Amino acid sequence: MIIKPAHREASNALTLAKAWQVNSRRELLARYKEARRFMASELLMIQEVVPGGGEAQFSYAALCSEGQVLASVVARRTRQFPLDFGRASSYVETIEDPGLGKAATRLLNAVRMTGLVEVEFKRDLSGKYKLLDVNPRVWTWHMLCARAGVDFPYLLWLLARGESFPRPQTVPGVWWMHLSADLPMALQEIRAGRLSLKTYVRSLFRVQESAVFAIDDPLPGLLEIPIFIYRWVLRLLRRAYLAGKSCFPARIKRHKGPPMVRRLIRNFSSRRS
Repeated sequence: MIIKPAHREASNALTLAKAWQVNSRRELLARYKEARRFMASELLMIQEVVPGGGEAQFSYAALCSEGQVLASVVARRTRQFPLDFGRASSYVETIEDPGLGKAATRLLNAVRMTGLVEVEFKRDLSGKYKLLDVNPRVWTWHMLCARAGVDFPYLLWLLARGESFPRPQTVPGVWWMHLSADLPMALQEIRAGRLSLKTYVRSLFRVQESAVFAIDDPLPGLLEIPIFIYRWVLRLLRRAYLAGKSCFPARIKRHKGPPMVRRLIRNFSSRRS
């Protein structure tokens, strides 16, 4: 099972880790007690771990009106960032899967969903779909949907205006990538022997939609890698600080340097919860 926070407003060992996996009742009780140090019990979630990697991670994205699905896309979330308990997808493909669509439609109809929504599933070893999450908002890879024939922002605008439209058809086999998030995850998969370098390089040539890079506006894509490295270093510094292992002495926290330095220090030297 895993222990995870319901939200991440504070920075602490649990929120930075996204989730803690436990493999026995004894470990669950010990880690739950530790998690209580960081937040109240009503803000802690305990969930079953469904075995499997990216090949078993799926999403059903839809536009609904009072539970009726007006447009939908089914996707396989092949890779995510971070690797084990991802915050966001990094490599996604549109697929055809009527079984997953039926499961998601039953849920959306039952709650009379209106608006955009992403329903996340994981397929267990028996072939059953286990519900992971419901996100009633725009999701990270929404640009892929327009490339695959379902322009959700435009359809949402039509719905808000009260205009009707025919249900669009999704093109399967369209790929989307967030390169700066996907590359470190792919390197971890390669190191663990779950992905070959040849397979990863081949996957790059299948990508038809990018999260950031665009030929007609390349600057954001070029700046993404250094910004990602900067955020990754900050994350490591904050994690080390919260673990009580920061290599930065107290006098650095009081440093009166340039604004950028002061912001960096504030980012990783926040108070313990």
